[in-house]
Amino acid sequence: MKIQNAFRFGLFGGLGVLLALLIGSSISSLATIITYIGAALFLALGIDPAVSFLERRKLPRWLAILIVLVVILGIFAGLVFAIVPVVSDQIGTLIDQIPSIVKAFENNEIQKWFESTLPWLDYNDTLNTVQNELTKNLGGITGAAFSTIFTIANGAFGGLIVLILTLYFVASLASIKRGLYQLVPATKRERFIDISEQITASVGRYVVGQVALGLCNGILSFIFLTFIVGAKYSALLAFIAFLFSLIPLVGTISGSVVITLAVWLFNGSPSVIAVAIYYVIYMQVEAYVLSPNIMNRAVKVPGAVVVIAALAGGSLLGILGALIAIPVAASALLIVKQVIIPRQNEL
Repeated sequence: MKIQNAFRFGLFGGLGVLLALLIGSSISSLATIITYIGAALFLALGIDPAVSFLERRKLPRWLAILIVLVVILGIFAGLVFAIVPVVSDQIGTLIDQIPSIVKAFENNEIQKWFESTLPWLDYNDTLNTVQNELTKNLGGITGAAFSTIFTIANGAFGGLIVLILTLYFVASLASIKRGLYQLVPATKRERFIDISEQITASVGRYVVGQVALGLCNGILSFIFLTFIVGAKYSALLAFIAFLFSLIPLVGTISGSVVITLAVWLFNGSPSVIAVAIYYVIYMQVEAYVLSPNIMNRAVKVPGAVVVIAALAGGSLLGILGALIAIPVAASALLIVKQVIIPRQNEL
């Protein structure tokens, strides 16, 4: 009898392990879908304050949702129209330079430039080495090119899926909340609703605050790059500043480096010095003036917790993790203050 019980115990234990492995494998397979859902829900919570603002102005919810989504789609359409001229201009410039490049090869001008610039290297040996390396790694280069194309296509498809899910979540956010609240026991439902509404409001305020910081960076960058520096593609560079500013901690400095390098490439040295000085000053203003005044009203999270949460979220889920880490930390602090600490005080 003891052997039989031990057998049953081992059998059910093994089945439990297999079931846990199956669940873990399923979650791993659905990681991309879960990421899409999480991103869409996060965006929906961020859009909801704007929809609620329009609703308070006596607009129907469907019209408020439509207006907000049209504005968002208009922003992304602006990005596309800002990128297309840059790409077409650079492609046209490259096509125009092809005859001069071919002529330079025919007249040995490139060889003369190479020998005068790098006299310690033999031109023919270097050219043969480059040709051999390209021939040897042709498969890898082609694979990397196709991989890049597929990555861009998957990113565009993922963005479309997130946009569609966001639309559904925004339209049915109230019914989703009601359905979730009904799963909680009636005795604890009121308290759960109160904390949940505070968490969703905190997430919405954080998204609005981060977008406000991005708009400040984008608008000021456009004004400076267009009217003071006269940089090429200032609209695109300002949009890059806006997008990078949405990433906590490292977004502004990363965008500033990208924009400074772009100005160096397109405009040259006098303009790039002015742009570099401007972004050094702007980052100080954002860190000590704009960010405290905007974000402290959105989420009240200590600075150390912000840094730790952003680093942890970025390590786990990349850019999406860095975006949602701070509101998640704010939600955890809210639960600790309003649930765990009062319970501990009652013991």
